[in-house]
Amino acid sequence: MELMISSFTLAIAAAISIIIAQAIDKVSANYISMIIGIIIGLVPFLNYQIASFNPEIFMELIVAPLLFFEGQKTKIHNIGRRIKEIIGLTVIMVLLALIVSGFSIHLLAGISLPLAFIIGSISTPTDATASDAVTNGLRMPRRVTASLKAESLFNDASGIILLNMSLLWFANGYINYSQTIQEFLISSVGGSILGVAVAWIIIIFRQSLIRSRFNSLNAQNLIYILTPLALYALAEHLHVSGIIAVVVAGLLHNAESQQSLLINSRQIHMGRDLENLISDIFNSMVFIILGLMMVRISRNKLFNSDLVKWITVGIIVYLANLLVRYTYARLVIHYNRRESIVFSLGGIHGAVTLALALTISARFLGTQSYNLVIMSEAILIILSMLVPTIIFQFILPHEVSDEEAHIVVDKVRNEMVKRALISVHRIYLPQRVKRHVIYTLLNQKRVVKTREYMAVLLKTIDQPNLTKSEQYLQRLAFFRAFAVEREYLEMIGQKESKYRTYILSLYNDVLLAESLIIEPEDE
Repeated sequence: MELMISSFTLAIAAAISIIIAQAIDKVSANYISMIIGIIIGLVPFLNYQIASFNPEIFMELIVAPLLFFEGQKTKIHNIGRRIKEIIGLTVIMVLLALIVSGFSIHLLAGISLPLAFIIGSISTPTDATASDAVTNGLRMPRRVTASLKAESLFNDASGIILLNMSLLWFANGYINYSQTIQEFLISSVGGSILGVAVAWIIIIFRQSLIRSRFNSLNAQNLIYILTPLALYALAEHLHVSGIIAVVVAGLLHNAESQQSLLINSRQIHMGRDLENLISDIFNSMVFIILGLMMVRISRNKLFNSDLVKWITVGIIVYLANLLVRYTYARLVIHYNRRESIVFSLGGIHGAVTLALALTISARFLGTQSYNLVIMSEAILIILSMLVPTIIFQFILPHEVSDEEAHIVVDKVRNEMVKRALISVHRIYLPQRVKRHVIYTLLNQKRVVKTREYMAVLLKTIDQPNLTKSEQYLQRLAFFRAFAVEREYLEMIGQKESKYRTYILSLYNDVLLAESLIIEPEDE
């Protein structure tokens, strides 16, 4: 019951933050989610509704699906041809970042080396979803974007292994290098093999279902949603990397979807909608939890000497990571100066950094050290989002603003509907069929007020259903109207390349509406 109440509260909070983010589109949704998390933490009644943080549940139920869906969006070919770069980013650069940040914290903040390395190892994973929020509306260099995405998919496992090494160092007083290397190889290679094997079995099973009379759209989507949850749990049970397993499985599912667009189009379309829904909600939950945890840990301790140390360590680890990333980009990847700056700032931290920090027991580290780890990593996450949000505005070219695009798209939509209405007026239709078609098309312009819509809805309740003949004529009228709309959008899309993404989205809406019209009405 406690888990259910917590999940329900977080889901409602996530929905509210997403709605607010739509209204304030100039502020990243992640910041809004974090603020809502802080508000929940400050209000005793709301704070009480959310259970104590459980890192295992967080990793399996939230992080694993997020990484699976990130892998699903990535073409496996792009990963294959970047394998050497990915190994460099997720092994060599991560180790360099750990060494530089660990020693910097030790020397500048007076923290013991094992504890400094614990903080440094937690700071190594980056977050592709958080990065997208920071760069929204800006044009990133293409090859830098590819590197950041590939890095964020695979560096989580490195961070987990290095954290385990640092924790053993903290407990035993020495580093076991051979054990760390062995664990890394077993975890990463084993996770990759398990991800390939399980994904391959699931893909074969699903493709066999598609080609049989037992195929079910709902069953297919249920298997799709449960895949990252089951795979992560299996990988962790076998003591290999669940993170790498779900990422690899996501990459293979991307390849499957590319080859199944026509044979399994409904499932793929619905799967993408579910993917976007779950990703938005879960990513919002991550930052709500971050805001909440910051309040819970810092409550009654904001104005003591610990605050200065938290901020100092957070700044040191952030600057150390920036330095390593910039140097690696310049000397190893051979980016130019601007690309190196974007790459260094683009290493945004989020879900996995928070989860790793909270996997550590306060009893193991001691309360003071535990609070230092959690709050310094929270400062790191905030800085990694806030600094690029400001600097990118000055060094990256801007895409078309949403406000400007909405003005253009509204004009396009109005003209599209106008042409569709003209086409409907040119054909014969029974009067009540024509009224319904015209009213429905006008709804596309979003000019029908809610009061008017409700009045029409109440009238419709008492009206008899259309006859078979009227339904057929109505369907034909819609088909003609939609064909006119699509033809107009194709023409405008060629002329207005700057707004093509928005026009394609409008085109997709028309196709979806047409697919609904195709479905026969129930008697």
